[in-house]
Amino acid sequence: MSIRTAVAAPFREEGGTELGESAFVVALSLDRDWFSPDQAKRLVDVAASEGLLRRENGTLITRFDPQTVEIPDGFEPDESILMERSTFERVLGAVVEAGEEKQTAVASINGLQSELGVTVEAAAVLYAHRQGIDVQELANAARSEL
Repeated sequence: MSIRTAVAAPFREEGGTELGESAFVVALSLDRDWFSPDQAKRLVDVAASEGLLRRENGTLITRFDPQTVEIPDGFEPDESILMERSTFERVLGAVVEAGEEKQTAVASINGLQSELGVTVEAAAVLYAHRQGIDVQELANAARSEL
């Protein structure tokens, strides 16, 4: 499941966009029992690297509106979200979250890559843009990887 959903949960519960890092860790590890405290801290690191959170003097600030994130009944994140993802994986994740079928998106991205002779990251960003999905920060990351 989505890293954005896991990150949003404690903020939705508090009703804001700022939360102390220790409160975030407690919410995910003790309150929800989704992760160990160390794993919850790792989630903070991954979410910050992916541009979902910003750290500021011990406070976590979301870079998205957590109130707009749907948390399905019975949602429980998979430990795989604790691993950093490549720019391609992050763009593909954004495309899938926007409702595109993963297999269709991958096939289209691969087609663009072959047709245009660009990196898979550049093709993914172009595909997302053509679908009306805002991946500007990821586009900057893809550009820096060239």
